Amino acid sequence: MHNMRPAGRPDFVSGNGSSPASPPPQPEEQKPKKLRERAAEWRKTTRATLAGVPQALKLVWQAHRGYTISLAVFSIAFGFIPTVSAYISKLLIDAVVGAVKDGGNDASVQTVTWLVGIQFGVLLASALLQTLSNINQQALQEATSNRVQVMLMEHANKLDLSFFENPKFYDTLQQVQQQALFRPLAMVQQLFGLVRSLVTFLSMIALIVRLGWLIAIIALIAPIPSFIASSRYGWQGFLQSRRQSPDRRKMSYYLDLLTQDKYNKEIKLFGLGDHFITRWRDIANRFYKENRKLVKRRYLMGFAWGSLTTLTTSGTYLYVALQAVRGVLTLGDLTLYTQAVGQVQSSFQGILSGVSDMYENSLYLTNLFDFLEYAPLIQSPPNAVKLLPPLTAGIEFRNVSFTYPGKSEAALREVSFVVRLDETVALVGQNGAGKTTIVKLLTRLYDPDSGQILLNGLDIREYDLDSLRRAVGVIFQDYATYFFSARENIGVGRLAEIENREMVESAAARSGADIAINKLPNGYETTLGRWFDEGYQLSGGEWQKVALARAFMRDAEILILDEPTASLDARAEYEIFARMKELTEGKMAVFISHRFSTVRLADRILVLEDGRIKEDGTHEQLLALGGTYAELFNLQAASYR
Repeated sequence: MHNMRPAGRPDFVSGNGSSPASPPPQPEEQKPKKLRERAAEWRKTTRATLAGVPQALKLVWQAHRGYTISLAVFSIAFGFIPTVSAYISKLLIDAVVGAVKDGGNDASVQTVTWLVGIQFGVLLASALLQTLSNINQQALQEATSNRVQVMLMEHANKLDLSFFENPKFYDTLQQVQQQALFRPLAMVQQLFGLVRSLVTFLSMIALIVRLGWLIAIIALIAPIPSFIASSRYGWQGFLQSRRQSPDRRKMSYYLDLLTQDKYNKEIKLFGLGDHFITRWRDIANRFYKENRKLVKRRYLMGFAWGSLTTLTTSGTYLYVALQAVRGVLTLGDLTLYTQAVGQVQSSFQGILSGVSDMYENSLYLTNLFDFLEYAPLIQSPPNAVKLLPPLTAGIEFRNVSFTYPGKSEAALREVSFVVRLDETVALVGQNGAGKTTIVKLLTRLYDPDSGQILLNGLDIREYDLDSLRRAVGVIFQDYATYFFSARENIGVGRLAEIENREMVESAAARSGADIAINKLPNGYETTLGRWFDEGYQLSGGEWQKVALARAFMRDAEILILDEPTASLDARAEYEIFARMKELTEGKMAVFISHRFSTVRLADRILVLEDGRIKEDGTHEQLLALGGTYAELFNLQAASYR
């Protein structure tokens, strides 16, 4: 398991998928040490990545046991076919030669006919096996791909928010998404391909040793240099892929900018399209040159070392042919041994290539298994307490401090305050003052570095995480816009009641979303957004009312609204907050807003500055204080005069 910082923060190091930095130039006396370090790293990584073979096999087995077993059976059957076919060819040629010598008598012709029939049966069986194997592989690929994607979604769903706010995590995730869908099955196919090659090799070697041990040894040694070169370039390709990962994410981002509707208006009006295309092209061209250089070296070296194998095969053919000319071997033997030598070299090279390919696939699969090893620290504790309604005590922050991962400046510094039952509290302050951080800590998206957050008299870390979050209804300033029906958009706030039309409509009425929804072609069953057929796009304010309805749908005892009305006009915002008492009756409410005309409606206002609570009081009390709140309120009020 990866080491992780306190408070659920992932410790991203190069072994977890970040791009290894290019080493600086080394003095001459340090170079041998550097080479030794690289060799040690290569050996260590080789052992680690080859350990991925059983993991890949387990993953494919879990995807579909029957198809996996069939793949193994087909591989073993295919392994025997070349040997059987070569031996039948020998018998057939010798039978034809014998029939010619015997003048074509009935017995000789019958023997030839039977051997041709057997050869036809072998070829037909081989074709049938190939057909069944192709069907099996296609089905298994689909099952494995689905299995991996579900695993990715399930595991991502368990991880803390801190992972999703770290760019290096996205580097790992992108590599997984690009490679993991096909690598596991490819690796298992190569494993069974090794079995197939091994069966062919062992059965053919049993034939070729009759020709001579030296021939067999030469046939085995010739492919080894090509295998070593292939493994080396596979390792270099893996490192290059990791180095390129951050910029590949940039390429994906530029592609999103130019292909998604939410950016299209601004890109067209600002004339940004060509600029983003140029940036994408610059990265793509650099990658093209880097990858072409590596591919060129890899395949030229493969050709050079492969030529050694070709030379060995041709020499063996010449030796067997001369033996046949001298009468030492029959024409059938000539056919058998030339095929056998070729198959021995081919199968042995297949074994080495299979190991090389498995090694390369295993390197990429380490990204998947590294990802699956990431574990959240924000979890329900053993013997967790269920948070059950009704609440009998409010929220209390006690000397809470928190710093985001990778940051030096604290977001909160010894913050203490209380939200009582049936109380509405507003958080105000400049951007970066710590308002949203309070919301994230209260909902346990992060845990504080020090201090306590109490709910109903108990530290929230003692509660069952699911029950804690069920008690909270939240709308963030960067709320989600789901391209589902209007009913589903609101209903996901309380999945158990997603089909409860009456409850959905009630939540929409409380947020004011019902006016816009009732005008849609199919009302609450209208698909929102333009990504799917018959979708209908809402305005920013209408989307925000739908998101707000989702929070009301939750019917939680704690309502948290982080800039919930930023896209609404002043009247719509005022109407919602004017009804705040009604909407939050029997609940605690914490909201963030930069509009002081609505902030003043809260029972109490907390003013944050540099991660600390600077002022605490009602609107009238804070105006009388003449501090930060009064200054900000008067500045905003002046802009309306």
